[in-house]
Amino acid sequence: MSKVVYTGKTHTTGGRDGASRSLDGRLDIKLSPPGSTGAGTNPEQLFAAGWSACFLGALGKAAGERHLRLPADASINTEVDLALGDDGYLLGARLSVSLPGVAPELATTLVERAHQLCPYSKATRGNIEVELSVA
Repeated sequence: MSKVVYTGKTHTTGGRDGASRSLDGRLDIKLSPPGSTGAGTNPEQLFAAGWSACFLGALGKAAGERHLRLPADASINTEVDLALGDDGYLLGARLSVSLPGVAPELATTLVERAHQLCPYSKATRGNIEVELSVA
């Protein structure tokens, strides 16, 4: 592995119906199964939030490579599916990127480059179905 620049550390109990807390105390959440009425979030929502935040950072890097800046209102709607296949549970994802004021062709190029740069995209490449789109 290359030089580690950050390590996120959490302690989780109770699985999908439990709680998770970061060791620095900045994250302290209840967990509940997807679709339940219980208080809390679920791993798919957390993964969607983390991936979209990281992807926005990668978009900034992709724009910077072209000496451009992302629009201040750039955003991503991310959906992470928990599905049941023949081999058990699996994930799928859709990232819909909004880059207001950026020409569609350039926006698509930036999204494709960000998908090459983003660590979450690298981690999932070839492992889950991922759809990228420009809104």
